[in-house]
Amino acid sequence: MITLTDNAASKVAQLLEAEGASEMALRVAVKSGGCSGFSYDMYFDGDIATDDITLTFGAVRVVVDPASAPMLEGASLDYKDGLNEQGFAITNPSATRSCGCGKSFS
Repeated sequence: MITLTDNAASKVAQLLEAEGASEMALRVAVKSGGCSGFSYDMYFDGDIATDDITLTFGAVRVVVDPASAPMLEGASLDYKDGLNEQGFAITNPSATRSCGCGKSFS
């Protein structure tokens, strides 16, 4: 299942606090689309289904739907805030190829 690095969990917690939405969770999903057939979707969600998988990283809850869970096995979400790299990035060993946008896999 997907994990969050300390940097990612800290940034997500900051964003939730800034939104005044600390009760919400970060939803991570794999959806159809992108150059290779799939892409990632991440957003804050308060609508947690009974079959969602819920993980906790510090003060941050992450939810994943059952269809996305197998495709996120072993994946990790990181946040970088440097000169050359900034933002969230998912590293996924299940991704067998990617495109220039870095958001797709097959």
